[in-house]
Amino acid sequence: MSSGQRRSRWSGVPLQDRQVLRRDELIAAGVELLGGESGPALTVRAVCRAAELTERYFYESFTDRDQFVRAVYDDVCARAMSTLTSSESPRDAVERFVALMVDDPARGRVLLLAPEREPVLIRSGAEWMPDFIALLQRKLTRITDPAVQAMVATGLIGALTALFSAYLNGRLPATREQFIDYCVDMLLSRVSSY
Repeated sequence: MSSGQRRSRWSGVPLQDRQVLRRDELIAAGVELLGGESGPALTVRAVCRAAELTERYFYESFTDRDQFVRAVYDDVCARAMSTLTSSESPRDAVERFVALMVDDPARGRVLLLAPEREPVLIRSGAEWMPDFIALLQRKLTRITDPAVQAMVATGLIGALTALFSAYLNGRLPATREQFIDYCVDMLLSRVSSY
């Protein structure tokens, strides 16, 4: 390579893989913008600037801003679901979820706060909620009555959503360890009462 030539960002990447990589970079930029501390600041231009890609590449994967916002939200929800599905105990689930959503607060704000601020996500949030409830319900094996199981799972998801939202917003002065302990105690005490 001569001194006047610059190595391309996509050098060595097969053509068929480039679109997937560009889409991933756009999604990552979208998480940061949609989950920003001051709220969503997400425009197509802002996303392209953050990902260092042109609008051409944005429209290669997404038809418009709304589809993109839903894709960012779905990506965060899928990661959260995968994290919870692979956990081995209530403590492990809470610790992994805290690592995913609190250690990366932009991701946590996308999951928990963006649906309140971004009208296009109202429906998406409502569509994902039953999946999180069903996941917890499947873990409540000590509760044999399906109706009670569903009510407990729904109540716990609601309570955990409120707790994580308040923690992300800085309204809970608890330490990380206090927060994790409280969430685990809440899960275990509710289940052990049956």
